[in-house]
Amino acid sequence: MSEEGIHVHGAHEHALEHRAHQGPGLAQQIAIFTAVLATVGAVVSFLGGKTQNDALYLKNEAVLKRSEASDQWNFYQAKSQKESLAKLAAVLATDPAKIEFYNKEAGRYAKEKEEIMVEARRFDKEYKEANEQAEHALHPHHKLAISMTFLQISIALASVAALTNKRWLLYGAGVGAFVGCALGTLAWLI
Repeated sequence: MSEEGIHVHGAHEHALEHRAHQGPGLAQQIAIFTAVLATVGAVVSFLGGKTQNDALYLKNEAVLKRSEASDQWNFYQAKSQKESLAKLAAVLATDPAKIEFYNKEAGRYAKEKEEIMVEARRFDKEYKEANEQAEHALHPHHKLAISMTFLQISIALASVAALTNKRWLLYGAGVGAFVGCALGTLAWLI
């Protein structure tokens, strides 16, 4: 007899053939599940970072508007002081030309004050609007952070399920993934 006609199967070959007939195993399902969760988690993480960046940008705009309003109100106060000093000078002056000059100056300062007050109020309004927009932009961040936490827990449970070959852990991971995905979706809808 020749050795070429005899083929002996090893134990590992038999196990591989048996696994091939069973279809995809738990480890393969967990690997796919984990890859999908990691992808969803990356999107949720990106959106969470975006909400923070948008809120910080708007909050920065609000601070700038608040600073501009403060500058205008300081300018308004300076004009008020000049107006008061011009009125006092008009009262103390004895020369009619000086009295007329100081009264004109007081009138000019009063008119300038009104223009400055309009600008200061506009900046105050813009500050409030930008501040509200910043609060609104940050609103979904909390839900996105919780969503990401559930997704990470699901990935960890799936990893433990792969190591221990316990299918019930995979079901727990599925529930966590569902909650995480639902919260991530709700963060943008509400």
